[in-house]
Amino acid sequence: MNHATPPVARRATAEDAAEVLRLRQIMLDSMREGEGAPTDWQAGALPGLRKRLAAPDGDFAAFVTEHPAGDGRLASLAVGAVDYRIGGPGEPLGERGHVFSVATDPEARRLGHARSCMDALLTWFRDRGVLQVGLSASAQAEPLYTALGFTRRPQPEMRLRL
Repeated sequence: MNHATPPVARRATAEDAAEVLRLRQIMLDSMREGEGAPTDWQAGALPGLRKRLAAPDGDFAAFVTEHPAGDGRLASLAVGAVDYRIGGPGEPLGERGHVFSVATDPEARRLGHARSCMDALLTWFRDRGVLQVGLSASAQAEPLYTALGFTRRPQPEMRLRL
């Protein structure tokens, strides 16, 4: 970390929705390897995101850090949701966490922002009684997730786009 005081994550609110989408766009752009991802989805996503961010007791949470420039932008983001599945061995409550949309503004990278957001999100999962958390990791982010205790496992998941 390049500064003395680690960034402090906080729960995102409805007022943060536009900045959350800006950070998500940064993540999507980084996955496209030089090709900018389309942005026309953001207007349609904004109302639903505001609604979820305004519901602090829901199954969705986003944690953010303030940008070190102090200009009102957010520096980093980690989003998660809890899904219910019928309980089973090792997961009797049937609640499983999923992490997605972890992003850091390029100007704020390597300063501990993503780590702070992930720590806060994992605490949120633990407080809800979630025993398993999954995510899809990019090569750039895998060292962070490994340091947090995530491990790779083969996943026989199939998907259908409806």
